[in-house]
Amino acid sequence: MLERYEELIKIINEADYNYHTLDKPTITDQEYDSLLRELFNLEAEHPELRRSDSPTQRAGGKILEGFGKVTHKIPMLSLSNVFNESEIVNFDSRIKKEGIDPKYVCELKIDGLSVSLQYENGKLVKAATRGDGVTGEDITENVKTIKTVPLTIKEPIDIEVRGEIYMSKKVLEEINEKRKENGLELLQNARNAAAGSIRQLDSKVAASRKLECWIYHLPNPEDYGISTHMEALNYMKHLGFRVNPNNKLVNNIDELLQYIEEKGSLRDDLPYDIDGVVIKLNSLPDQKIMGYTAKYPRWATAYKFPAKQVLTKLVDIIFTVGRTGQITPNAVLEPVIIQGSTIRRATLHNEDYVVSKDLRIGDTVSIRKAAEVIPEVVEAIKERRTGDEKPFEMIKFCPICHSPLMKKEGQVDYYCFNQGCDRRHIEGLIHFASRKAMNIDGLGDQIIEDFYNLGFIKRFTDFYKLYEHKKDLTELEGYGDKSINNLLNAIEESKNNSLERLIFALGIPNVGEKTAKILAMRYETLDNLINADIEELTSIPDIGGIIAKSIKDYFSLSFNMEQVNGLKDLGVNTTYTGEKVVVNENFSGKTFVITGTLVKYTRTEIEDKIALLGGKTSSSVSKKTSAVIVGENPGSKYDKAKELGIPIWSEEDFENNL
Repeated sequence: MLERYEELIKIINEADYNYHTLDKPTITDQEYDSLLRELFNLEAEHPELRRSDSPTQRAGGKILEGFGKVTHKIPMLSLSNVFNESEIVNFDSRIKKEGIDPKYVCELKIDGLSVSLQYENGKLVKAATRGDGVTGEDITENVKTIKTVPLTIKEPIDIEVRGEIYMSKKVLEEINEKRKENGLELLQNARNAAAGSIRQLDSKVAASRKLECWIYHLPNPEDYGISTHMEALNYMKHLGFRVNPNNKLVNNIDELLQYIEEKGSLRDDLPYDIDGVVIKLNSLPDQKIMGYTAKYPRWATAYKFPAKQVLTKLVDIIFTVGRTGQITPNAVLEPVIIQGSTIRRATLHNEDYVVSKDLRIGDTVSIRKAAEVIPEVVEAIKERRTGDEKPFEMIKFCPICHSPLMKKEGQVDYYCFNQGCDRRHIEGLIHFASRKAMNIDGLGDQIIEDFYNLGFIKRFTDFYKLYEHKKDLTELEGYGDKSINNLLNAIEESKNNSLERLIFALGIPNVGEKTAKILAMRYETLDNLINADIEELTSIPDIGGIIAKSIKDYFSLSFNMEQVNGLKDLGVNTTYTGEKVVVNENFSGKTFVITGTLVKYTRTEIEDKIALLGGKTSSSVSKKTSAVIVGENPGSKYDKAKELGIPIWSEEDFENNL
């Protein structure tokens, strides 16, 4: 335990030095946060271990010898971090326990370098980094080159304000293009580029980097007759400081969580990098009630957006059988948090995928969420290999029924062709009841597998006959009358789903959720779809020959039609009950991209409206884009649209074209 404690301190101190002093991080933010949390937990469980030089007892880094030192009259403390909704709720609960009815100011957490600006008689006299929180670096001459930092403010007063120096994404891109042309090493990211630029001993270099600055904190607001943080922000804006327009006063925890969700979805569209949201109690008297720890204010915290890419260990590779018989290798991972959820498994798709990435059991691997939903193994970190890693081997027999595996002609995937393979049937049933399909609440994967093994559910129609086993269910552990009735009611309610859910639930190969919606809107009844020929199907946008053939092949099998007819007889709806498509020449057959902070609509509302008018949306701008719909603070997509000459619509323009 003592050995691990000292090891953690050494690793974190080295990481702090590399990150804050040299601006050359050697580990990811996710790894750093994990190590620091482990250290905090060790000290909480064993306070006798806590050392005065522990990283938990200080803020920031060391001072570079090339700059003068500045002592902060009021310490520049860092903020505590929270990483998920439950931790935000706990933060809110701690404040409410003090008898406070909290209102919060939410701010974007700019990924840059903290700065303190001191003015005397309205003129800038000193600029300093945070440093170790008490003593920082004098970077006055370099900060004077930043055009968004006023050299003189609107009132001849003495004041200190604090903010964040950063480099925009566009400037970083321009600098790296020039460095590439000159054969120089590229700047790693905007944060490190900003920190490195502001620490140049030659201020001409700093000036050439086109840095910018947001101001977000007034250390002594009471001295100016201010009683809330929002008043402080407005006062600093009045003086001529650049204050971020995304700051927002929220009245409760629900509005706070909504702000985080909205800004998280827009982060890629902003012209600068953010890595989270800062949450501050608005009332200054309430801030005083909450007070401070040795390192953090108790009245504020920083929610850090889940890492888009994190590192963990590939513990094993196991194989699963899908509803079509497809064999999929899956990564078993050391549990790791990514974008708010704990990831233990990730699909490895097929043999070619694993071989092309040279993944080995025991590797340290990089993980991300593809489309922010599905965990994906990006690559093996080969420089961390020890030689003990085990090479991948593809299996030759089904892991469930032990039938020989074979590939379909022209495909890379292996399949179990045994129609009686239990696993295939179970996976098909799980898919049928899943949230995006028939959405039968209370039927999790394990429950369906148990019901299959007990003989209660063997095919789709059996879901709607489960009431016949009500007496048997009452004899199972964990099933009371209330839970059984809730389950049976959920099954009955699922009969009313619109057609697109049923089409998706049937598990037709190559027909996903989006395709199911297109088919339901086009054909309106399941019988119309069943009777459609391949030529007709392929005439529908986004329906190609492969999908059309899958649909015809599915409904040509007597077993599948028996299930479909059985579902009809049991009262399952086979008609599209959603909104009908209205052809609008301004939208029909056109592609739209949405960017920026919307005011009148949510993104989903606009996307759904476009679909109902015959159009579609895309996440990227190209020559095929018909128009870009922009809200406030549009980012790179707006710039690309202007560059390509693509029409740009405001929300009002969108309404006028409806």
